[in-house]
Amino acid sequence: MSASAALSPVTADDLAEAVRLAAGVLAQAPPDAWERPAGTLEWTCWETAEHLADDLFAYAAQLGAAEPSTPAEPGEVPFLWESRRPGGPANAVHADRSAGPAGLLRVLRASGALLVAVVRTAPPEALAHHVFGASDPEGFAAMGVVETLVHTHDMAEGLGLAWTPPAGLCDRVLGRLFPDVPADADPWPALLWATGRAELPGRPRLSTWRWYGEPRR
Repeated sequence: MSASAALSPVTADDLAEAVRLAAGVLAQAPPDAWERPAGTLEWTCWETAEHLADDLFAYAAQLGAAEPSTPAEPGEVPFLWESRRPGGPANAVHADRSAGPAGLLRVLRASGALLVAVVRTAPPEALAHHVFGASDPEGFAAMGVVETLVHTHDMAEGLGLAWTPPAGLCDRVLGRLFPDVPADADPWPALLWATGRAELPGRPRLSTWRWYGEPRR
């Protein structure tokens, strides 16, 4: 993580770029590959794409429901999240299977656009609930970027696609959400390590992890 990353804000444009790049890579997948496991997850690539879309939708809903003049809301906006099978992700967002992979990626892009729009328009001092601590629009943008980058990594492994996001994008979200990441590590491997997906030299793969979305003042 570069020294400037901690001072460089994560923006709605960063989130829009992450979703655009992810959807572009995933569009290259063979149509019959989406039922393969997504990397080391217990979900299929289709389920993981739905989960990612659901994450982005849920962040948009949570931040959009925040009252700028009051502390963070006490809990999640109470949408109904449910799994379609035992062990599958519990989502409020599900893609119509009859629309195929192209429809699935439209759902992903639409959910991403919702969060981009809410991040752009929310008061910068707004706070909204998250299980890791109340966060502001920049924090939700950063969380959305991380979800997009690492879950695209999961899907790319299952779909047989190459995926290496821009180092600067990884650097900025590391600076915003992961203060304990080694400063001398390359940003993309460091982000995979920070989210329990890879080892770093001298540092084993994490079995538990979290980010820190609280506002940086």
